[in-house]
Amino acid sequence: MLEQILISDNNIQNKIFLIRNQKVMLDFDLAALYEVETRALKQSIKRNSIRFS
Repeated sequence: MLEQILISDNNIQNKIFLIRNQKVMLDFDLAALYEVETRALKQSIKRNSIRFS
């Protein structure tokens, strides 16, 4: 059974930065959001780069 955790919109919005007119999040913030290690997140991005573009 999946456990659902609610995260406030404001908390996520504080982690989104605007850099050269692009909205970005830092890798360690995304990893924390998905409750995985940063290393595991980066491996997933390499394996599924189309999903993350």
